[in-house]
Amino acid sequence: MTTETLSPETRTPAPAVHSRGNRKQARRNTLIGWTFILPNFLGFLAFTLIPVLAAFALSFMEWTSFSAPRWVGLANFQRMVQSDTFWVALRNTMVYALGHVPLTMALALVLALLLNRKLKGIGFFRVAIFFPYITSLVAVAVVWNMLFSPDSGPINQLLHAIGIAEAPGWTSSSDWAMPAVIITSVWRDMGYYMILYLAGLQAIPTELYEAAEVDGASPWQRFWNVTLPSLRPTTFFVVVMLTVSSFKVFDLIVVMTNGGPGRSTTVLSQLIYQEGIGEGKFGYSSAISLVLFLIVLTVTVLQFKLQQRRER
Repeated sequence: MTTETLSPETRTPAPAVHSRGNRKQARRNTLIGWTFILPNFLGFLAFTLIPVLAAFALSFMEWTSFSAPRWVGLANFQRMVQSDTFWVALRNTMVYALGHVPLTMALALVLALLLNRKLKGIGFFRVAIFFPYITSLVAVAVVWNMLFSPDSGPINQLLHAIGIAEAPGWTSSSDWAMPAVIITSVWRDMGYYMILYLAGLQAIPTELYEAAEVDGASPWQRFWNVTLPSLRPTTFFVVVMLTVSSFKVFDLIVVMTNGGPGRSTTVLSQLIYQEGIGEGKFGYSSAISLVLFLIVLTVTVLQFKLQQRRER
């Protein structure tokens, strides 16, 4: 019996055809991928990227609805630094963020721990706590304004019933308006972040808890040494999202207090709207929006740096 040996030249065409087919399939996959990405990218380009770049350019110009844009350099920023209203809005924004972020995180984590149980009907309570987040924010603000009513609101009536004669004025008081807004925003947002923490808790391997229990760890030690370290990626995501949303708060402030009483709840987003849409000073409002963007960017980058340092 004879054995026929194929020379290298006779074996080369098949891989070439196979390679040509791979390139054709790769181009097809790339084309399919672009058909999915392109509509979203075009929307991002038209409604996000181009307006952001335009706002960046406008921050160095003076432009109203009745005149053509005129280059003024840093004049808008100089005016902003000299404006007392800007510093009041910046301080109010920081106060809101410092109250909103930690309170929402803490309550969301507590709720997630309480609802991370296999109990009959537990799904109802999860949905009930999440429901305020998908409710109309205008409706939420109106209802909480009624609850915070100094004269007829049930909150002050309850405080009077337990012996507090001088109940807060809430949204009608310059001292209590911001706490009222923070309470409302925490109540609305904690359900959403509870779901995130709940997902993080359910992703923790049960073997870690079993090993800690075998080693004699108490419930508090298991929470401190197993639960919290395992939730670190979820906590980082929650902190970033809460920080960004806190600095962008606008609609809740407008509906509940409209920046008042006085300027006690005026925040940067509302100031941007007032100067741009209300007063028609698009250059000046763009300068404020650029500063707000830089603040949020700086805080977010610092959070990423701290997270990377913890992971090392």
